[in-house]
Amino acid sequence: DMGEPTVFHLVELGPGRGTLMADALRATKSVGGFHHAAQVHLIETSPVLRDKQKITLAGHHSESIEPHWHRDLSQVPDGPAIIIANEFFDALPVRQFQRILASWRERMVDLNEAKDGLGFHLNDQPAKTHLIPDALKQAPDGSWAEISPAGLRVMYTLADRLTRHGGAALIIDYGHTQTAPGETFQAVQSHGFSDVLASPGEQDLTTHVDFAALGRVAVEAGARLHGPVTQAEFLNDLGLAARTRRLAANAKDDAQTAAVLSGAERLVDTAQMGTLFKVLGVSAPDMVSLPALPLFP
Repeated sequence: DMGEPTVFHLVELGPGRGTLMADALRATKSVGGFHHAAQVHLIETSPVLRDKQKITLAGHHSESIEPHWHRDLSQVPDGPAIIIANEFFDALPVRQFQRILASWRERMVDLNEAKDGLGFHLNDQPAKTHLIPDALKQAPDGSWAEISPAGLRVMYTLADRLTRHGGAALIIDYGHTQTAPGETFQAVQSHGFSDVLASPGEQDLTTHVDFAALGRVAVEAGARLHGPVTQAEFLNDLGLAARTRRLAANAKDDAQTAAVLSGAERLVDTAQMGTLFKVLGVSAPDMVSLPALPLFP
């Protein structure tokens, strides 16, 4: 419980088009004092996306809530914060290593054999073992390890901030709850998978998030963990079914009703987003509970 601070920071990492923040501002209009105390911050490096976010947020904020844009979380002023990261960590850079003859070799990008495009190759020199998580060091030959130093740095900054200034963060992404070997690097373009080395800068590159690694860093920074749980568990515990019924009952026609029902099903269905996506809460150490997120043992 953050209490009722006179000022707090509502922060989103990687806001995309700004839709989630717009929804959050709309949903909190009726919460007494929320908009008066909130200062909105969006962490975005892309000028193109910043312009799209400004368009989306136009009309969803008042004079008391004027969004601020930053390149880095460290630029947000001190004070208690609510931080949202929805499909943020999966898009951060990743380093890949393959287990070869009892050593680990880093996967590098270079020209392909024909010298007419990009290709992968393994570094001839073994990687330093401190780069590999303890849980993977004895993995079988051929196994892949994926580490996101950028993601770990962001998590440490986030958790350290919450530890010192108070507040909580909600992290929603697809990934695994335990550190495990695997090669999940993929590219998505026009709603389909594509060659990860094709069209640099024109497609989304993602990797499954290692929630266990993020959690370890958050604890090192002094923060408290809540979860992780599956997205289905989280949304169902928050009352998604009742919310869906209300929205469907107020739909203007059958098509809108169908869209509401299918959208809700997609979020919690085990064959779609329900179990692949996980939800992790990170908070100041004195915050013992977060809605729908059990305290980490």
